[in-house]
Amino acid sequence: MTEISELGGLRAGATAVVDEAYSFACMRCGYGWEQTYEIEHHTDADGHEFVLYVADGRIVPSPLNRPTCGSCDGHLVRILRPGRVASARDAAHRDRRVPAAGPVEAPWEPERPAPLP
Repeated sequence: MTEISELGGLRAGATAVVDEAYSFACMRCGYGWEQTYEIEHHTDADGHEFVLYVADGRIVPSPLNRPTCGSCDGHLVRILRPGRVASARDAAHRDRRVPAAGPVEAPWEPERPAPLP
């Protein structure tokens, strides 16, 4: 999900802001989470462009370089499109109608003695 935001309330020097949302899944412990980032585009004094990632009002490192699991601090993290973690959680909590297990009848035949030679 990418959206260009209005310039109101940005840090000084930001020329544009793009909102990006990602889902993350830790391959070490299985923890999943989602985060939305405001990606602020800036130009420094030498004319070089750079971006700042802002999450929950704080400047944070790019989630694309080396994401860290908030549960186990591991770095083996898969980045997914937005909504993947939420849809997996929803699927896990849906009312599943699984038929109750009941007695199973298996045919039984007595063993026959082996024929004599």
